[in-house]
Amino acid sequence: MANQHSLVVRIAWFLLVGWWLTLLAINVAWVLNVTIILLPLGIKIINRVPYLLTLKRRDTGFDPDGVPQTSLLVRAVYFVFVGWWASFIWANVAWFLCVTVIGIPFGIWMFGKLPYVTSLYRLDA
Repeated sequence: MANQHSLVVRIAWFLLVGWWLTLLAINVAWVLNVTIILLPLGIKIINRVPYLLTLKRRDTGFDPDGVPQTSLLVRAVYFVFVGWWASFIWANVAWFLCVTVIGIPFGIWMFGKLPYVTSLYRLDA
């Protein structure tokens, strides 16, 4: 992607800012999600977590299979019964993996899946 930050800048960001900002963001987002009223803001923060961690912009390409999103009603029910607590655990485990040298690749992958764990939202759909 042409507008992507260089790898050196992204590594410096991760080491100086990304690791602690991400922990703050995922926990603030979780608190906002639990309030229900501030849920949209919490979801916005969750969708930005991978960028906050490493400054990596998401690919804005389209899904070649044309898979539609899960219905909003199903996503809302999932969030109420599973997503709010599962995303909290998922995000904090991902953060822990990111602050260990060996777990960084898996932690970054987990952060990429965080919107799906939270509300079944697929970023590639």
